[in-house]
Amino acid sequence: MEERNLRKVMIGTVISNKMDKTVVVAVATNQKHKNYRTMAKTIEGLFYSESHEWVKVDGETAIIGISDHAQQAMGNIVYVDMPEEEDEVTANEDFGAVESVKAASDLISPVSGVVVEVNEALADAPELLNKDAYENWIIKVKMDDPEELKNLMDAAAYEKFCENEEH
Repeated sequence: MEERNLRKVMIGTVISNKMDKTVVVAVATNQKHKNYRTMAKTIEGLFYSESHEWVKVDGETAIIGISDHAQQAMGNIVYVDMPEEEDEVTANEDFGAVESVKAASDLISPVSGVVVEVNEALADAPELLNKDAYENWIIKVKMDDPEELKNLMDAAAYEKFCENEEH
């Protein structure tokens, strides 16, 4: 959707609801100058961490990626450092890094467990995270303790967290 079309979308409007994913768009305005800019999207049903990773749960597996907010803040992503399959990850500890033309950021695991799959496409095309941060996951982890998900935020709480972080 082009930015000029977003001017007609009210904040909080559901613009897509395919495959049980609800996408909510927010638009920030500067009333004095009538400037519009798109804000990061969030997806209902995902869990979010304060370090801007998201988690989609599929049975005992946590599918982990970076949020749209994170990829926008990073800019053009040029490299993703990922663990290998069968590596162990620990909640609140780094498991890799994302590098862009302007910054580098550690990837912090939102859950503990064993890496069962790595998104190899990101090795050759890290910019996929900029194209769609939610379709392009980074790792899949067989969770040791699904109770760790209770330490994460839902989409609404994450949106508020990002708003507060920007001020």
